[in-house]
Amino acid sequence: MKSILEKISLLAITVLTAATLNASNIIVGNNNNAAKVSNQKVTKNKELRGVWVASVSNIDWPSKKGLSVDQQKREFLTILDNVKKWNMNAVFVQVKPTADAFYPSKYSPWSEYLTGTQGVNPGYDPLKFMIDEAHKRGIEFHAWFNPYRLSTSGSRDRLSSDNIGRKKPEWTVAYGGQLYLNPGIPEVNDYVVNSIVEVVKNYDIDGVHMDDYFYPYKVKNQEYPDSAQYQKYGNKFATVADWRRNNVNTLVEKLHKSIKKENKNVEFGISPFGVWRNSSTDPVRGSETKAGVQNYDDLYADILLWMNNGWIDYVAPQIYWNQGHKAAEYNTLVKWWSKYAGQTNTNLYIGQAAYKINEWKDAKELINQINFNRNYPEVKGSIFFSYKSLLTNPKNATNSLAQGPYSNSGN
Repeated sequence: MKSILEKISLLAITVLTAATLNASNIIVGNNNNAAKVSNQKVTKNKELRGVWVASVSNIDWPSKKGLSVDQQKREFLTILDNVKKWNMNAVFVQVKPTADAFYPSKYSPWSEYLTGTQGVNPGYDPLKFMIDEAHKRGIEFHAWFNPYRLSTSGSRDRLSSDNIGRKKPEWTVAYGGQLYLNPGIPEVNDYVVNSIVEVVKNYDIDGVHMDDYFYPYKVKNQEYPDSAQYQKYGNKFATVADWRRNNVNTLVEKLHKSIKKENKNVEFGISPFGVWRNSSTDPVRGSETKAGVQNYDDLYADILLWMNNGWIDYVAPQIYWNQGHKAAEYNTLVKWWSKYAGQTNTNLYIGQAAYKINEWKDAKELINQINFNRNYPEVKGSIFFSYKSLLTNPKNATNSLAQGPYSNSGN
């Protein structure tokens, strides 16, 4: 997940200019694939209604570094109370944003987003507190991990001495002004899996969640610096792209097996960028989109393979564009993901762009999207990015959601 400003910037450069149409009766896709669609309300039983709670850069919680234990707890209880008030039933909380942790860990230091300094104990176990309080309210708790990011600054200066980036500098790579673990090193994937399974072992979480960050989004005129690792580990692969995809596939498969071995009831889900591939790239399986970023080709994330092989329990594509968008049309993508989810045992949730409501021309865009989702039985619910955006009730959307599509409990 990106901060709101980062998200807007990314979308501006990766897709073409948006075009907003009347969302109650619009045309899907291009002219040779046109079909009328309806946003008529459809009542459905038992749907996931989730909210992403981002901790990186203190986007959602805690609101700033260095708050007292009581202040941090009060802020999180307010989040849960609002989620409950909005008739939602799940939170996806970022507990490992930059190889740090919101819990005591033998693999990672305490997060700087708690105390202001990485490695400093906040004086309580935030993860246990959050899980306990969520469950008291009947709210699912999904622990959200970033597998590879070490620093948002590209520097080791703020990493504590027990951060893996300091202990194993040879595992790291600097790219685009940020510091990452290198997926091309087999030991890195082992470390990532072990650090996540630690939480599955020690906490009563409902799910392990990862978002769209595998290999980082490409930076213009910068080549990802992993040629040495490719020479060492990738000689059986025809291209560096195939090797990179295999590195991520290996992580996802091993993580799934390790989670299920520890606790088969813990779900494992991933929220990828909203476009797998454009049809111009893959005429057989690609979507009728013109996105500037493609999971398979740019992030080396072969989500369809993971779904087909049963390596993830759910997929939550970030379909962060409006109905009628020229390059990545919302309805077109919901239909595409529904088709491929329906061919597997993977539950489908839609990642919804609450942070974009104010820039959308139609004040009912988000409500129309939810109602559209309900036309497709493969869509089992939604996750909203992010809590902070819903809190401001942009264009009265949060109230409209709670009084409209979410007026019942959803169970």
